[in-house]
Amino acid sequence: MVKLHNCEKCRFRAVAEKKPDSILAKLWRWHTGWCPGWKAYQKELRERGGRPG
Repeated sequence: MVKLHNCEKCRFRAVAEKKPDSILAKLWRWHTGWCPGWKAYQKELRERGGRPG
């Protein structure tokens, strides 16, 4: 069974990627350092052969 994560469609992430020097992007990077959902999403990408970011 494939687990779905909201990280792929997250609007917060999309804005942070569009404007990488913004305060929102800095907040996003800080968030990804401790978020268990993000870590699970990255693991899932590696297992599927995708590009973790």
